[in-house]
Amino acid sequence: MDISVVGEGSVQAAPDVLRLLAGVEVRRPSASEAFTAVRAAAARLADALRQAGVAAHDVRTVELSLGPEYEVFPKVSAYRAAQGVEVVVRDLSRADAVIDTVAGVGEEARLNGVAFELSDPASVLGEARSRAFADAAAKASQYAGLAGRPLGPVVSIAEEVKGGAQPLTTMAFAAADSAPSVSPGRQTLTVTVRVGYDFA
Repeated sequence: MDISVVGEGSVQAAPDVLRLLAGVEVRRPSASEAFTAVRAAAARLADALRQAGVAAHDVRTVELSLGPEYEVFPKVSAYRAAQGVEVVVRDLSRADAVIDTVAGVGEEARLNGVAFELSDPASVLGEARSRAFADAAAKASQYAGLAGRPLGPVVSIAEEVKGGAQPLTTMAFAAADSAPSVSPGRQTLTVTVRVGYDFA
């Protein structure tokens, strides 16, 4: 005969990495013009990010699209082309500068959202696991006492982790001389553990 209990442990931590979804978008009378223009704008964006100190491995292409827009189908009013990137900012004190860099590319620039995450969640998860296991052990001990049975060894453990990177959200950006326009806040990582014990 055994007993199975669920323990939960949560830890809050301040994210230290920003993921910015940005890019460029243009509309032109022809597909070739739109594609040429968006590639030129994307090159300007990439160059601006390099000059702002963003490493090449911290920029990843996440969108490349080209297609017609219709005034009344099948009449084409223009062709839209877009190229998007995910930019990883590892120093949050530079987040506003990177955002301003994207906005400074010109009217083609787009800011599509941000997400915050922990660069090294291992220590936070370790603390959450300890709290979850202690919670499970306390519950098991209480149930064993209520049943009038001594609690035996652990026979099974199953874990579930919640939290991690925050969802991408839309954002506004401020002028360079204002207060920071993005704030990481705090992130909660939760570990839920199911622990099975034998009764002695």
